[in-house]
Amino acid sequence: MPNPRGGAAAPALTVVGLGAAGASLAWRLAGTGVPFEVVEAPAGSGRRSQDRTWSTWGPPGGPGPFGPLVAASWPRVRVVGPDGTVVTADLGAWRYRMLRSTDLDRAVRERLQRHGVAVREAVVDDLAGVAGRVVDTRPVPVPAGGRTLLLQHFLGYRVRSRRPVFDPRTVTLMDFRTPQPAGGVAFGYVLPTSPTEALVEYTEFSADLLTDAGYRARLGEHLERLRVGPHEVLEEERGVIPMTDARFPASPDPRVLRWGANSGSVRPSTGYSFSALQRQADDLAVQAVRGGPLRLPPAHRPRHLLMDSLVLQALSTGRVDGARFFVDLFARNPVQRVLGFLDGSTTPGEDLALMATSPRVAMLGTVLSRFPGAGGVVGLRR
Repeated sequence: MPNPRGGAAAPALTVVGLGAAGASLAWRLAGTGVPFEVVEAPAGSGRRSQDRTWSTWGPPGGPGPFGPLVAASWPRVRVVGPDGTVVTADLGAWRYRMLRSTDLDRAVRERLQRHGVAVREAVVDDLAGVAGRVVDTRPVPVPAGGRTLLLQHFLGYRVRSRRPVFDPRTVTLMDFRTPQPAGGVAFGYVLPTSPTEALVEYTEFSADLLTDAGYRARLGEHLERLRVGPHEVLEEERGVIPMTDARFPASPDPRVLRWGANSGSVRPSTGYSFSALQRQADDLAVQAVRGGPLRLPPAHRPRHLLMDSLVLQALSTGRVDGARFFVDLFARNPVQRVLGFLDGSTTPGEDLALMATSPRVAMLGTVLSRFPGAGGVVGLRR
């Protein structure tokens, strides 16, 4: 990619991509005095990040600097078992929150414009012509070498029903009243924004994708199960997120820092990444202001990655019933402990308490297959 400045001094830092990772860092760098620019793929090129809904949760004040952009929040969550059993939990002072990528993109671009930061539209095929340091958030192929690879794949509709059918105070995190795939799990997900509007998704954690007709059929079945009735589809959202314990390699170019989904920021057992990206963005922004090479802070603790790897292996081998596994986690633990674990904020003691409520025989079998001769979980005290 040629130098677009025609010989003028290049910025000290280039952020490639304006998805969740690139936008989070660009927001923090604007106004700090660090000379940088952003390069984003043109709309319609197929390289730009798709419009997405991001979820996060926790105590008041989150997520990071994007609290004012939260489109909706909820004080309760629920999980529905395959037999229709409902586990509902009040979050207390916590909230489950939704952000829309379109809102964040607009706000970040406005902030960059106010601070005189250039956002160039270009398809970046290689970084050889980019001077200075680079934070590269472009996706890369899933690396080989992991023990387990599942795909989180989903189709969602934002719907408007003719009659009030949704509870606007409660998020349905997982509704397992849907056919379950072998070696994985499937569920419905509902983010209601009013009694008549909600984002309703069909999601699978499995090895194989469905056809377009297959996704639409499963989602249609779930809408019928929810008794939504006549409705209008306002928007559509779809995606595929790798869930793997493979290690993502660093860039071979020491000037380039790979970050985001291409560096392991996505939580292997859930597909969540937004909160981890905010923690990493805080650290990277401080490093950029100080100068010198950028070093990527870990997205997740080693013990959480090991626990995720064991869960993925147990799901993919069929040792655990995925639907029952997740329902029991919410039924047998305080909701903040479960959500804290999914967010990577739990203590070792909380992790052990969580593990004690999992299917012990199945999980011990998974541990012993990984660590032959071990009499218990190995390496989780870190």
